[in-house]
Amino acid sequence: MPLYEYVCEECGYRFETLQRFSDEPLKVCPKCGGPLKKVLSPPAIHFKGSGWYVTDYKNKKSGPKNSPKNKPQNSPPKPQNST
Repeated sequence: MPLYEYVCEECGYRFETLQRFSDEPLKVCPKCGGPLKKVLSPPAIHFKGSGWYVTDYKNKKSGPKNSPKNKPQNSPPKPQNST
């Protein structure tokens, strides 16, 4: 069941309630009896970390393309002896 948030237009009382999709929206404030307004609230989903699709579902047998093993070594040029 979804969680809905309401705010009273008279007293400012804000509350959440679980309702079915088929239920009628609430219209009366449980504290003062004033009119209620349904408000939009942020979704209850929270992503953590630096990424999710590429890093979380990668095949563990194969390493990343740009791993230190596969990168070319950038070494400083060797000094040439000029005599």
